[in-house]
Amino acid sequence: MMDVYWLEQRENDVPAADDWLSESESARLSGLRFAKRRSDWRLGRWTAKCAVAASLKLPDDLQSLKLIEVIAASTGEPEVVLRDNAETATISISHSNGIAICAVAVGNVALGCDLEAVDARSDAFIADYFTKEEQELIARANGKKRSLLVSLLWSAKESALKALHVGLRADTRSVDVTKIDALGRWFEVAASDSENTASSRDLANDSAANWTPLEVHCADGTIFQGWWQHSGNMVRTVVAAPPPTPPIELRCPNRVATTSLL
Repeated sequence: MMDVYWLEQRENDVPAADDWLSESESARLSGLRFAKRRSDWRLGRWTAKCAVAASLKLPDDLQSLKLIEVIAASTGEPEVVLRDNAETATISISHSNGIAICAVAVGNVALGCDLEAVDARSDAFIADYFTKEEQELIARANGKKRSLLVSLLWSAKESALKALHVGLRADTRSVDVTKIDALGRWFEVAASDSENTASSRDLANDSAANWTPLEVHCADGTIFQGWWQHSGNMVRTVVAAPPPTPPIELRCPNRVATTSLL
């Protein structure tokens, strides 16, 4: 099993100045025209740099963060370049509603994460983007659980497509999110538990017990093991190969944590 780490940051966690960006990152930022795109990009880069520093136990002062570069690989996925450091790390980044999540694993591995708001989706959306088996699973869910299940399945698909380095350029039906216990109760039980605890649980106290396993089968034969978590109106998914342990939450050591209930 492989350790995977995760960190969430919000827009107000990001420094106002850009002195934590490398020269190439600053050049990339200056080329972004729209304010929201710039804000999301800065938030994602900040979260990724802090996550890499925390997971590799590197200095996290602003000048040291400049030496952790997050660039776009040829596939478009974010890639870490560590200046003056021989270690390697794989990351995946996602944004939603002014929040960014970054998953990190040490070394070169297949890794994808996603952060998704739980919203109602149309029947047409489900018919277009989900496999027959996923549609049958959705049909058995009602009300809030249906919206949660659809958001969960969609998030897991996005995580798997990121781990495959194809993103939404690929057909989302080429990855199938499956239940992994014989009783088929992996979602129903976990969804019930999350509804009962989300209103009173502080995300800063999350533990492995708050993550539920999932599995994604890909058309090319790849199988990703992963985990999902629901709190408030957000769902998180992480998938990887080799199989990951329950994701381990990180902190920015020298900063006040601002994570609160979503």
